Amino acid sequence: MYHMLYNHDTQRPLTHSMKRYTQNGILHMLDRNRRIKARPERFQDTADKFDVIFTVEERIYDSVIEGVQSEGHVTYTPVHVINIEIQDNHEEATLGAFLILELCEMLRDADDMEDEIEDIIQEFEASHSRTLLHTVVFY
Repeated sequence: MYHMLYNHDTQRPLTHSMKRYTQNGILHMLDRNRRIKARPERFQDTADKFDVIFTVEERIYDSVIEGVQSEGHVTYTPVHVINIEIQDNHEEATLGAFLILELCEMLRDADDMEDEIEDIIQEFEASHSRTLLHTVVFY
């Protein structure tokens, strides 16, 4: 777990180059994050179980899969891990949030998500000209 609060992170750049942190979007990102959570969160630190996990970078996708697999199968409950590649900038992050929301809604509205997920992903890929990574791992 991260122990540094976002409020602390937003104060630190003031002692560094304010112009640099403003230009590269770090201050905006920290301010946005500060409004929704107290500190950065790590997926590995939660005991929560999920039906679907979204990642936005292939390296993180691989890490999530490895992390879930390394826990050992206790319940054999499936979790779908889906990666939508999003560039690390404000504009792409905003677009990515809407794309992930749309895919979440498509999955939510399915009569049987487990049975329909492949078709939903193919439909999403076709309508947005994006290739998603998808796998199922078990808790």
